[in-house]
Amino acid sequence: MRMQVLTIAGSDSGGGAGIQADLKTFQELGVFGTSVVTAVTAQNTCGVHGVEAVSPELVTQQLDAIGSDFSIASCKTGMLFDAARIEVVAAGVRRHAFHRLVVDPVMIAKGGASLLQDTAVDALKTSLLPLATVVTPNVPEAEVLTGMTIRTFEDRIEAAQRMLAYGVRAVVLKGGHLEGESADDLVMTKSETFILSAPRIQTSDTHGTGCTFSAALTAELAKGRSILAATVTAKRFIQSAITHGLDIGAGHGPTNHWAHAAYGEEGVTIESITTSTR
Repeated sequence: MRMQVLTIAGSDSGGGAGIQADLKTFQELGVFGTSVVTAVTAQNTCGVHGVEAVSPELVTQQLDAIGSDFSIASCKTGMLFDAARIEVVAAGVRRHAFHRLVVDPVMIAKGGASLLQDTAVDALKTSLLPLATVVTPNVPEAEVLTGMTIRTFEDRIEAAQRMLAYGVRAVVLKGGHLEGESADDLVMTKSETFILSAPRIQTSDTHGTGCTFSAALTAELAKGRSILAATVTAKRFIQSAITHGLDIGAGHGPTNHWAHAAYGEEGVTIESITTSTR
């Protein structure tokens, strides 16, 4: 049977991020994608020009429609907008026993627009993260979730440990916002820590990278891959998508979701790290 997966996220009218990016990624990786829309954005490569949230009642109805008819092997969340929608999503995940949950804590769009209200952070930490298999923040998102500044490698270790304490099984702290010749992602579980490295690509075609990465991770978890194996594939998928850009739009262009099929996967270095502070 074809694995069925679910994205719970906002709609990007420009097609580069949100549920559009997730469904493209699911298709490329051979799983059947379903969706629950939490908000609709008027968006292009130049920025977010409008946001309207879907009512909590309709979010609940969408979750129940999916949960009553599909066998969801894994699911992910993206833009959840506010605490009310986070709570109904968490309730739906529990009610339908959606396992292998990947939480992409979408907070700020590439152009700087806020996509998560400040009052929603506590709901994210207390209601949704304890249900999650993996959380995939970038550095600014991790700083909000942990309340600390992240500059050094030791800071990243401490931040990941703090997020594990919320009840999530694994943390993928992405390094795209840090400086350096490589983009290094920290992968931490309660027993293991790894660094996944890939060359940093100088490009403006980075819209939707977080959505695409977490969607690829979700697809691979649905196939029964381990957290590390799924994360490595997701890293290779997004690295190829960034490397082979599409040059679309006047702003932050979308990544190339079919690049891995057209050009092959890009190399990723895996390093096991021993930490003594856990």
